Amino acid sequence: MRTAAYIDEKNAAAKTAEWLAMARASVAPRPHLVLDPAKAALLVVDMLVYFAAPEGRCFLPAAAPAARRIRAILAAWRAIGGLVVFTRHCHEGEGDLGMLGRFFSDHIRVGEADAEIIGPVAPAPGEPVLRKTTYDAFLGTPLDSILLDRGVSQVVVTGVLTHMCVETTARAAFCRGFEVYVPVDATASSSEERHLGSLLAMADAVAIATSAEEVIARCASRTS
Repeated sequence: MRTAAYIDEKNAAAKTAEWLAMARASVAPRPHLVLDPAKAALLVVDMLVYFAAPEGRCFLPAAAPAARRIRAILAAWRAIGGLVVFTRHCHEGEGDLGMLGRFFSDHIRVGEADAEIIGPVAPAPGEPVLRKTTYDAFLGTPLDSILLDRGVSQVVVTGVLTHMCVETTARAAFCRGFEVYVPVDATASSSEERHLGSLLAMADAVAIATSAEEVIARCASRTS
């Protein structure tokens, strides 16, 4: 996979504002849909060494600034006792590769270093970590049951890749009846074209575009 460094700390604020403005300008306002962290779960999708560390085989340069925003959201989310669920995309063998095995030549394997979640956004004790084998974090995992058991009706989806696992999971959540919120600066892809295209598609069809700063502010409003 070819990757591009389309965002860094120098242009992150400007890029976030640009993407958010574009996503919101492309759709009708939905003022009745408002993030309430008390009703929501934070999903951290596939922030693995493979994608999000420089030594990873498919390192995404854009994952570094996204990881910083995810870390900030995690701190705010944990401070209010919110539910956090992590996913790890990795395979045990040929039997669980599915279509991905035919589509791609390289696969993340259980037990290898690339399959681990990076330290800056590592799960805290007791936070669920679900292994998945395809783009959809609901398919073949107990994610739906975990959310419903906690009375969750909203999800905030962060992680990588925006146009693959993030978008597929957002669409799956929407189809299951969850309100979906996607921070444009807490997800990352292999190019700005793919990232922005996915954000615009989600904003049009299944998700409310937001930012890490806005999510953190919503958490702060729960404690003020």
